[in-house]
Amino acid sequence: MPDPAARPPVAPGGPNAARLRPLAGWLAWALVLVLLDQATKAWVSGALGYAQRVPVLPPVFDLTLLHNTGAAFSFLADGGGAQRWLFTGIAAAAAVLILRWLYTHATERLLCAALASILGGALGNAIDRLQHGHVVDFLLFYWRDWYFPAFNLADVAITCGAALLILDEVLRARRARPS
Repeated sequence: MPDPAARPPVAPGGPNAARLRPLAGWLAWALVLVLLDQATKAWVSGALGYAQRVPVLPPVFDLTLLHNTGAAFSFLADGGGAQRWLFTGIAAAAAVLILRWLYTHATERLLCAALASILGGALGNAIDRLQHGHVVDFLLFYWRDWYFPAFNLADVAITCGAALLILDEVLRARRARPS
């Protein structure tokens, strides 16, 4: 007679291996975003002088090198330097929460694509803050006298991730609604 206290055999790779495989893919996506973000910022920083503009698609899009010590839309840019550590801390806390969320929901593709995109963008901008004390922005959209604040690929990743989070929640609510 088998021992009732005996445990069933564990699958190769351990009980969490099935969860870690998709997680690795999402972390790889976040890493790709960080690397693309950092590479484009390095290229622009080396190719352009500060505030120099290079027309790409006149009259709507230029490349320019700007430094943002604040958050989105230069929020708290004149904070005297403390904002560097505040926003870096927020990014670190968000990264920990996102990693936990990715781990617990690693098979939910849309949710994880959103989270990994936000993670990659947050880390890309956090690296800038730690390395330079500011975020490098270089994508400038405008129309005549109207200018959208300059941004970077990390900001694009965060924005797309946020849009995917909203889409995931809308789809989740539709699935939960009785027919």
